[in-house]
Amino acid sequence: QVELVESGGGLVQPGGSLRLSCVVSGSHFGLKSMAWYRQGPGKERELVASISNDSSTNYADDVKGRFTISRHNTENTLYLEMNSLRPEDTAVYHCHVNAIREPGDYYGWDYWGQGTQVTVSS
Repeated sequence: QVELVESGGGLVQPGGSLRLSCVVSGSHFGLKSMAWYRQGPGKERELVASISNDSSTNYADDVKGRFTISRHNTENTLYLEMNSLRPEDTAVYHCHVNAIREPGDYYGWDYWGQGTQVTVSS
């Protein structure tokens, strides 16, 4: 089974930075799309950033120019570099991956991490 473990969240002042990490472990035969989602208090979960195997990326409008998503394939790790943080960035951030579970499978399966809290406040 695939397991995702996020880390790097915490309390930071406005304008500060954080780097989130997501380590993917367990049996799989390739990671396809990977993404970070977040859900703030009283808000719906939203896609923050995504990256595919061809390294193409997408970002939510509110984080463009401030956040950077990247991956380290050899270590099965996904990162989210967060700069110029704002109070509205406060949310639980979840890692998501789509992973191939068996050799030769075309479609992957969705997996979610437990989430890491990011709080931006003075």
